[in-house]
Amino acid sequence: MSTPANERLLLLDSASLYFRAFYGVPARTTGPSGTPTNAVAGFLDMIATLVTRYRPTHLAACWDDDWRPQWRVDAIPTYKEHRVAEDAADGEAVPDELEPQVPLIAAALEAIGIPRIGAADYEADDVIGTLAMRYRGQMPVDVVTGDRDLFQLVDDASGTRVLYTARGGVRQPDVITQSFLADTYGVPTGEAYLDMAALRGDTSDGLPGVKGIGDKTAASLIRDFGSLAGVRAAVASGDPRIKGARRTNLEAASGYLDVAPLVVRVAHDVPVGDRDLHLPADIADPGAMSRLALEHALTGPFDRVGTALRSI
Repeated sequence: MSTPANERLLLLDSASLYFRAFYGVPARTTGPSGTPTNAVAGFLDMIATLVTRYRPTHLAACWDDDWRPQWRVDAIPTYKEHRVAEDAADGEAVPDELEPQVPLIAAALEAIGIPRIGAADYEADDVIGTLAMRYRGQMPVDVVTGDRDLFQLVDDASGTRVLYTARGGVRQPDVITQSFLADTYGVPTGEAYLDMAALRGDTSDGLPGVKGIGDKTAASLIRDFGSLAGVRAAVASGDPRIKGARRTNLEAASGYLDVAPLVVRVAHDVPVGDRDLHLPADIADPGAMSRLALEHALTGPFDRVGTALRSI
């Protein structure tokens, strides 16, 4: 059976968005509960904006059930090491005023009827990768994130884009397509961006990369040799186009390059089960919404989400 032409899936990198909301929306504790709610309010307003502008028929809030999976740490021990709280048992360092808001965001999503999807031992990025691949070819997919790692999913043929919020937020995101990747990074596809990212590394994620290789050099190598595997084969075969310090650094990074693709590539096979991602036509549980709205003074943000849902 064919898919209706107007269907579109929106995948939210939830933590990326609620961290942005927390830092971007002024502190507010106006409800009877006394709990800070700036991240909750900002997150709900982001949903309202995205639904109104992009009119998705399907939507999922992807969740970090494990923000630093052990299998990635086993491969590269420095992975996200600097983000660990002083008490390792507490996990990722989260601002004190944000921590109590995360369960409220989960409760708000449940009341609205937006599925919140995570999986043990996987990050939200992996859930996004799995759902993007599952729906690839069935409908266009927009990934909403402030994380460049997800540029690897971009694929014009299937209509898979990234709405990159790091600079302009959800109101003015950079729309990442293959043309954007070519113009900005000099690589032609999401897969090529993945290879470039492995070579370059990412200090914000504790990935060292190859010494002396940044975006431009990494992109040039991928263009010249087709892929990271092609670059490594050229080094191994003594290809004269790779010489001097660049060859030395690539050889020295051999151990890192053995495991970097495993760490950088988002999983495509996370066990997320079969979930109904259809966006509800209105608030799914008005009673639960009303209780949250009254206790935490969130009537305005919830109303804006409801209006956006009814407009589709």
